[in-house]
This record gives sequence, structure tokens and C-alpha cells, in this order.
Amino acid sequence: MVTSGKATRDLGINTILTHCGNDPHEYHGFVNPPVVRASTVLFPDAGTMASENQKYTYGTHGTPTTDALCNAIDQLEGSAGTLLVPSGLAAVSVPLLAFLKQGDHILFVDTIYHPTRRFANSMLKGFGIEVEYYPPHIGADIATLIRPNTRVVFTESPGSNTFEIQDIPAIVKAAHAHDIVVMMDNTWATPLYFKALDYGVDITIHAGTKYPSGHSDVLFGMISANEKHWKQLEDSYTALGMCVNSDDAYQILRGLRSMGLRLNHHQQSALTIARWLEQQPQVARVLHPALESHPDHALWKRDFKGASGVFSIVLASGGKEEAHKLLDSLKLFGLGYSWGGYESLAVHVNLGDRTVAAHTYEGPVIRLQIGLEDTQDLINDLQQGLTTISAG
Repeated sequence: MVTSGKATRDLGINTILTHCGNDPHEYHGFVNPPVVRASTVLFPDAGTMASENQKYTYGTHGTPTTDALCNAIDQLEGSAGTLLVPSGLAAVSVPLLAFLKQGDHILFVDTIYHPTRRFANSMLKGFGIEVEYYPPHIGADIATLIRPNTRVVFTESPGSNTFEIQDIPAIVKAAHAHDIVVMMDNTWATPLYFKALDYGVDITIHAGTKYPSGHSDVLFGMISANEKHWKQLEDSYTALGMCVNSDDAYQILRGLRSMGLRLNHHQQSALTIARWLEQQPQVARVLHPALESHPDHALWKRDFKGASGVFSIVLASGGKEEAHKLLDSLKLFGLGYSWGGYESLAVHVNLGDRTVAAHTYEGPVIRLQIGLEDTQDLINDLQQGLTTISAG
């Protein structure tokens, strides 16, 4: 079993992913942990039951299967603890509920995942929490928006759908000067390509549905915290009764074993396709931070170790009709909202709810998830699609 600390840091990421989270010798030598399906847990006697002095007490508080996954994620994140929840959105909502109360103020980047915005504008505002949005390139100037009642800064980098890179260290420094909790949705990069806690983020959030699963068959979320904020997060999680089943946890743990290899393919294929798309007359621009042409490329290169397989393109002209014509012509790209799975997907992006990050583009924005298909086949599919909209 790979342990945390220096020994882990000296190993390559695929070695860590292969061995993290489970000690086979705890389970009779089996290389995978058991899938323990549990609600009731028995105690050996009344005294132990009264004191709850045993490792497992009830299914909502974890099983050997969920613990194996939490241990694996802690090794990847360098976190004090990890919580497992039933979806990526639950991974967003649980820490927000844990650290906010009526009368508090929170700053969200304006380029957040749309369901996060919906939760903020409905649930949080309904609880009497002041919600404010900031532009993604604010950096250290976020200090100008901090109020006496600001409790949380919520970041997501790159920005959802338009892929702006934030200066996370500068934001963290400004927030921590006022003892404000910094949370980050790090689903795009994963801890393989951006280890958020190393950059001062307090709580990092992932939709395990995406790259950790990798197979478009599990809804899952993960929340990891540093030592300072772990207990409050865990206490709130317990109070909410939020938990996952062991079958799903096992599926995510299995997906982790190949995540490094898959991410590398996603990254290389996406970059090849993105560079090809930059040369196409039907494309005004490609929104991919790992491209040298991206305005935030230097910031991405400074902080990130890699890029995943999701980016957007802006068509040179047209609107909804042209976007739909392109999407309907694609043969290998499915039309679906998720990403991070083995299959390629495309979606017409709606940016109409943004405020301080509102931007006018030359044409419709199409988000692409580059899957594990052969790169040239995907280029050929996009080529015929772009030709279709050129034909009028």
C-alpha cells in the first residue's frame, strides 16, 4: 500500500493511482477492497454500543469500501479528510451549507458551473445569505469586494464553459488575510493537474462523475479539506445525513486506477484537435488555456501540470440555428451535458445568466468533451460538421 508523506511524493502519479487507498493484506491479500453494503452495524456488547467505541457504527458513517476511496483521495489531495456525496452538485452544496449562515456574504466567480449558480441564487439567497459574483480575472483585487461579513470565496478554474484561468494564489492570499474560507471546484484539472490545497485552497471539490469515474455510469462527488476546516465540514456532513453507497464508491475507486492514463489521452487528443480547430475558417477562436493563443496561457502554465479534455470553440458567425446544425451533423460526438467519460460529447453553451463576466462572442459557443476515440476520427467528424454549416 502507498502511504502518505515523502514516500508518496517520490512516486509517479500512475504508481500512486495503482496502489493508493487499499492495503491488500488487510483483506486476505485481495488487491481490491470488499464491497461492504451496510446500514446496520452490530456491537459486541451494550457498553461498546453506549460508547460507540468501535470503528464502524452505522452505514451512513462509512464502510471499509468508502474508507478505501477516502484514503485514496486524501493521498492524491494531501488533505486531512475527504467526504463522499451522491453528486458533483452535492459536493458543492454541502461545504457551502457547512460554512455559511444567515447574514453572511459569499463571493462566487461569475464563471461557475450553472447548477452552482442556481443553488446560490435560490437556496443560499433564500437562507438570507448575500451572494455576489466577481470577474474571473480579478486576482488580488478581490480584496476590494471583501466585506466584514464575507465568509467564503468560491472559485472554479478554469471557468465553466469559457475556460478563464484565475490567479488562485493571489485570491487565497487576499481571502486568508481576513480569515475567509476559500473553496474551489477543481473538477476540470483533478488533483493530478492542479493540487488545490498546495496553493492554499481550504476545501477542494470534485465531481467524481467525471474523470474519477471515467465511464459515464456513476453520479458522485468528493469534498476534501485541510486540517483547519476538516472538523467543521465533517460535522455538518454528518448532520445532513449525506452518504453514498459502497457500490458507487467501489466504481470510483476502480476508475482511479486508470485515471492518469485516461487523462493523458484526453489531454493529448484535445490539444491536437484544439490546434486543428484554430486553423479552421468557421472557428473564430478556441477557448483552451493550454493553447499558446489563450490570453491566460501563462497563468495556466505557471500553476497547472496539465490540461483535461474539455474546451470550447466560438464559431465565426451565426447563432442558435448554426449551432444546432453543427451539433446535429456530428456522428461521433454525442449531445450530452456531462463530460469526463470515455465518449466524446458536444453541447451548445448558454452564457446568458452571467453578470460581471458577460462577454460578446463572434458566434455561438460550443463545448467539446474529447473522449478516448482515435483523434483523427474526431477531427474528421468535426471537419464534416464545419463543412455542413459552411454550406449554408
